[in-house]
Amino acid sequence: MRGIARRHVERHRTARIGWLRAAVLGANDGIVSTASLIVGVAAAHASHGSIVMTGLAGLIAGAMSMAAGEYVSVHSQADTENADLDRERAELAEDPAAEMRELTAIYVGRGLSHPLASQVAQALMAHDALGAHARDELGISDALSARPLQAAMASAASFTVGAAMPLVVASLASGPHLVNWVAALSIVFLATLGAIAARAGGAKVLPSAWRVTLWGVLAMGVTAAAGSLFSGVA
Repeated sequence: MRGIARRHVERHRTARIGWLRAAVLGANDGIVSTASLIVGVAAAHASHGSIVMTGLAGLIAGAMSMAAGEYVSVHSQADTENADLDRERAELAEDPAAEMRELTAIYVGRGLSHPLASQVAQALMAHDALGAHARDELGISDALSARPLQAAMASAASFTVGAAMPLVVASLASGPHLVNWVAALSIVFLATLGAIAARAGGAKVLPSAWRVTLWGVLAMGVTAAAGSLFSGVA
């Protein structure tokens, strides 16, 4: 019908920030750590079976470590957010007038006139006082709130996917060219990951791909040097 205005729906990338950060970090760590581990062991002239088993052990240990670390880290953030919300809830119950003035001052600081800011604060507090203070005073929103289990699962899954890439290459390649294959394809994997993350987050593709690739190359180079050193000592 012509008289009914269509609802304008917008999709913002900030809603992805929680799982996107965990997924990119996990996949990047999976590729870099597993590829570096494989390259280092191969540079020490280990057998092909030992190289593959080392990569597999690194995949399993790394996935569990990423999940545990991400869960603990994000859960700490969630605990802090909940503590702030509990405090804000108590302050609203004790002195709602002071909280009204506080919210009004926030809107005045953002450019509204005092009468309009007061009117907005009254309307929002009548609708959802805690939600208004959580969003505008504490900076806590549904899109950016901490989700520990989601972050842990995303990190573990993405690490496994990332680590599986150089591991598959190592299992298929053999001989003196194994290091070259793993290193070269891992660089391609990292560049692709950086580009995908940039596109998903709305950032520039080339700088993102370059940053991810650079640190991967450094990690593999240092680990290969260490493997060669220990090989010479042995």
